Amino acid sequence: MEVKAGKLLLAQPFMLDPNFKRSVVLLCEHDTTRGSLGFILNKPLHMKVQDLISNFPEIDSTVYFGGPVATDTIHYIHDKGDLLEDSVEVYRGIYWGGDFERLKFLIEAKLIKESNIQFFVGYSGWSEEQLADELKTGSWIAAEMDSNYLFHKDENVLWKKVLENKGSSFGVIGQIPESHRLN
Repeated sequence: MEVKAGKLLLAQPFMLDPNFKRSVVLLCEHDTTRGSLGFILNKPLHMKVQDLISNFPEIDSTVYFGGPVATDTIHYIHDKGDLLEDSVEVYRGIYWGGDFERLKFLIEAKLIKESNIQFFVGYSGWSEEQLADELKTGSWIAAEMDSNYLFHKDENVLWKKVLENKGSSFGVIGQIPESHRLN
């Protein structure tokens, strides 16, 4: 499968890096000469964006750990690219970023609700050719994106669900217990 923006990366079942253990990463940028950037979709931090940004409008949206790079930054993925200028479409109807002041206005006006947006602290990043090398060594499994994975998911089973939906022997991989002692 071609790896590009809008695809998912699934951590192989025995990845040791705790940042990425059983993670599902949505790639938002991918360029073999400039590098790649994405956000982990299934690592909630159990806090709200208002806990991190003062004077942010009230929205009942959990913040997620996007990855170990630049953990002093906030990012967002949403389905309101038609309303939020400077958004980048990464998958059909799924957008990354956009004008921050306009975002706050749209939340205050109730035009963006928690079901439309997901916030991330930090991001996952790879230098040029680094992701290709990690794919060759089997650290990641590429998969197709589905908007349901972003906004209508149970993050506790997302990794397993994406593997099952990938079909073939991947569903079996999703059944591997987290602890090797249970095998």
